[in-house]
Amino acid sequence: MSTPRIDVVSIFPEYLAPLDLSLVGKARTSGLVDLRVHDLRDVTTDRHRTVDDAPFGGGAGMVMRPDVWLRAIEATAQHRPDPSAEPTTDPREVLVLVPTPSGVPLTQATLADLATTLASPDVRAVITCGRYEGIDARLVERLADTPGVRAVHELSLGDYVLNGGEVAALAMIEGVVRLLPGVLGNPESVVEESFSQPLLEYPVYTRPADWDGFEVPAVLTSGHHGAVQRWRRDVALTRTARRRPALLRELAVADLDVRDRAVLAEAGVVVGRDGRLLGPVRVRPAAPDDAARLADVAAITFPLACPDSTTLGEVRAHVAEHLSVASFEAHLADPEHLVLVLEDHDGELLGYALVLVGAAQGDGAPVGVDGQDCLAELSKLYLLPRARGTGLAGTLMDAALAAARGRGVAAVWLGTNAANAAAQRRYARHGFAVVGTRTYVVGGAEHSDVVMLTRFGPTPGGVAD
Repeated sequence: MSTPRIDVVSIFPEYLAPLDLSLVGKARTSGLVDLRVHDLRDVTTDRHRTVDDAPFGGGAGMVMRPDVWLRAIEATAQHRPDPSAEPTTDPREVLVLVPTPSGVPLTQATLADLATTLASPDVRAVITCGRYEGIDARLVERLADTPGVRAVHELSLGDYVLNGGEVAALAMIEGVVRLLPGVLGNPESVVEESFSQPLLEYPVYTRPADWDGFEVPAVLTSGHHGAVQRWRRDVALTRTARRRPALLRELAVADLDVRDRAVLAEAGVVVGRDGRLLGPVRVRPAAPDDAARLADVAAITFPLACPDSTTLGEVRAHVAEHLSVASFEAHLADPEHLVLVLEDHDGELLGYALVLVGAAQGDGAPVGVDGQDCLAELSKLYLLPRARGTGLAGTLMDAALAAARGRGVAAVWLGTNAANAAAQRRYARHGFAVVGTRTYVVGGAEHSDVVMLTRFGPTPGGVAD
């Protein structure tokens, strides 16, 4: 079995000296990996050892020449054990890795694939460390059609620019080599690391258990293996939801247990009706530039809340009169209208709530209720279909009631269709009780509503919240 081989080409070969250190250096010394560093200027043909030239089309900086780079990559196949020996040619196909900010993001999965590829006996890797404004783009095109080249991968460490590819090369090599067979003393440590699954790693601790007043979480010293594993899983889920929520999209929802779902829900991540994770979500006050998106959500959600007897014409007339962009602009401009939006971490609106305070309330406000002047109406609370059944309606409701309470109101009322028993049950779970009825008009047609109300209790000091 051949030793995995990685060649690195750079105009600053000394930059790669750290490859002799730590685990990579040990792997190199013990023969677990064959790492070779080459000077790009060794294949130049002019006395100035030129590797770059001015860019076509103008612009700042210099561009590295494709002909020089092709010769350098081809030259890595030649190996001379000592100056007196004849060079030998490595017959393996070449996997060319090109570090560039415009490349595909380098991930743990990519590193694992590279490690698997390099462990095979018929492939080796060459990493090209570009400088200046980069390497002439024709090199990648040319290599794609070059015999002996298995593939070319342009890879990026992240959305930032470095002076050259050497730092990226070091990162790639360290990430790949540690995954090669025999390099890590405890192979299980790879399984629990961040990104080995779509979760960030849990925090780790060591002695002393109490350091400068900071104590290790008690569960880690309990000796209860199951509790430790559960704590680590909980923290990993929460960390990922807060710091790298996009990773959660790769989680297999079917594999989440009840506790997993509860932990994610606490972090604002729920399983949507389509079976995919939704969130993290947040509720915030709507901004003036949300009017158009609010109208779009309203146009989708209002018809779904209407009784089956409501005609399409009635729905359209109501939406045009009360749920247009202009209507929401008016709501957002009125200080007595509280508009809250529920959105995911990508900024997509999933629902909204409208609370009308004081004189802004609509018809049907409860009569004869103590503190009537301190009432507010929960006029609207709607969610897109994929967010329903997730508990997010409760999240939005809690935020709407808190916003009303923040305005000093003593109670909040709402009207909901008399035939919608499911909605009435949902509102009842939030403390609403039926206190009356009203007639509600949709597109000129009258519908029967029940009026429900919830009161805010006094604070311990005897003053209403």
